[in-house]
Amino acid sequence: MTYQGVLRKMETEFSNPIQYYLVFENDFINMNQLLDKSIDIQFVKHQCLSCGLDKPIYRQGFCKSCFFDIPQAADWIMRPELSTAHLDKEDRDLEYEKKVQLQPHIVYLANSSNVKVGVTRKSQVPTRWIDQGAHEAIEIVEVPNRYLAGITEVALKDHVGDKTNWRTMLKNDIKDENLVEWRERLKSYIPEEAKNYFIESNTETNIEFPVHKYPKKPKSLNIEKVQSYQGTLVGVKGQYLIFEDDTVFNIRANEGLVVAISVF
Repeated sequence: MTYQGVLRKMETEFSNPIQYYLVFENDFINMNQLLDKSIDIQFVKHQCLSCGLDKPIYRQGFCKSCFFDIPQAADWIMRPELSTAHLDKEDRDLEYEKKVQLQPHIVYLANSSNVKVGVTRKSQVPTRWIDQGAHEAIEIVEVPNRYLAGITEVALKDHVGDKTNWRTMLKNDIKDENLVEWRERLKSYIPEEAKNYFIESNTETNIEFPVHKYPKKPKSLNIEKVQSYQGTLVGVKGQYLIFEDDTVFNIRANEGLVVAISVF
């Protein structure tokens, strides 16, 4: 059976283990059902997630012209502290920015390759943690807008990491941490504007991924360069497909590519 469509980040269902779905325009694949099956991936073309044209993808699934124009790719997406909707100030599209920025946001700790701090909309918990391949996570602050979450993250970055080592995450070369203790340790570094939003009492969320075999030396697949790849799927973690030969394919990093996927 062959499926074809433009890649977008896999949708997930919080269960034990996580259920993964690769969703195309007219079809979807439950990736958990493909474990231990042989899969062929063929690069077909580009399709910008904004304009839909067959133009080289620049970043985040968008062509270069869209990336520098649309609100979905503005700087405040990656740097929440740059949010200005709470001041009624427009960056690219104030209506869109108010819709996204002026809603509850969570500052969290997640352990994927190490303990890191991050920001997400409350509606994206626990999806954000799953996408990062975190096996445990905890909310530490819930604020009413993206700006407050951003300045809190910036303040905590001086005392805890904010990046995930994707190789360590995929190799599962990780250890459990007491995130409640981490939360208490970082409490004093929260900015004054956000101190009243500290979450005093909660517990870790634990996440199990559908992986039969972790790679010893992960090798990233560049499907544009090689045009085609065939391998046996042995796991899914974060937004990565893991294959038996240690090849890994980052779906999120390849958004905007149209591929044909055949299952044997």
